[in-house]
Amino acid sequence: MTARTEGLHHVTAIAGDPQRNIDFYIKGLGLRLVKKTVNFDDPGTYHLYYGDESGRPGSLLTFFPWQGVRSGRVGSGQSTTTAFSVPQGSLGWWQEHFRAIGVESTITSASSEEERLSLRDPDGLQIDLVASSVSDPRNPWDSASVPAEYAVRGQHSSVLTVQDPTRTLETFTRDLGMTVLAEKGGRYRLSTHDGEPGSIVDVVTDARGERGLVAGGTVHHVAFRVPDQQTQDVWRQELAERGYAVTAILDRQYFTSIYFREPGGTLLEIATDTPGFDIDEPLLELGRSLKLPPWLEPDREAISHAVAKIELPRENNPAIQAFLK
Repeated sequence: MTARTEGLHHVTAIAGDPQRNIDFYIKGLGLRLVKKTVNFDDPGTYHLYYGDESGRPGSLLTFFPWQGVRSGRVGSGQSTTTAFSVPQGSLGWWQEHFRAIGVESTITSASSEEERLSLRDPDGLQIDLVASSVSDPRNPWDSASVPAEYAVRGQHSSVLTVQDPTRTLETFTRDLGMTVLAEKGGRYRLSTHDGEPGSIVDVVTDARGERGLVAGGTVHHVAFRVPDQQTQDVWRQELAERGYAVTAILDRQYFTSIYFREPGGTLLEIATDTPGFDIDEPLLELGRSLKLPPWLEPDREAISHAVAKIELPRENNPAIQAFLK
């Protein structure tokens, strides 16, 4: 395959209590809830999307919150760390911010060009904030809890842990068009765009590591970007020809998706950039109400009763404040 993806589209993980999830990612991480919908395959469960102002691909972290879910096991065959890009010099502010809300965090230097702050969300999901020497021009969301000069710019990278990296690296280089930028101690850095934030996958070798178990506090899948469904269909055909068990193209309302597993065990998705999150509600209203696809609208009343009641924190954005008055 000669094409390459455009980088990370989103990461989807499993959470427990939806209100706790909302409070942490809006108040703690300063992201915007850009869509409140349901898991189309399990309509009694929310699907919550967080990102920047409009939910641009590459800014997104999404959750299936299952009340009372048991904790998963982090291990090989999974994405074990989800990393966001933040400005250089901001990690001290972030560490104090998390200390003030009772979240433990640790700052480490992966290299002279990259510094990380590591923490776990309320369900145990590993989150890193990465301050890199590689500039990130993406605009942050104007959050009530995080000043713009420190705010998250979008996804930085996803860490995949595998027992044997050989075939996983082949998938990412030969089939997804990524390049190996560096290798040290069984850790491989790959990128679609020369190490730009949002284009990076780190493959970590753990030869004796226990296999992961997807449940609370673990990643369900990692999605990569393509511009449109026509391009996606080409990817689907070529991946199938290479022997991957690829799903049909699935309508996720805000993008279309195909899924397959890389040889190390991680579930991957290729998702389109279009049509986006403003197809069923205006930009200023994103995430304010429960949105359902047309095929679930007849069941709205039953779904509304099945999902938990949740409340959103007040927005700091002046335009949204004016709209809500």
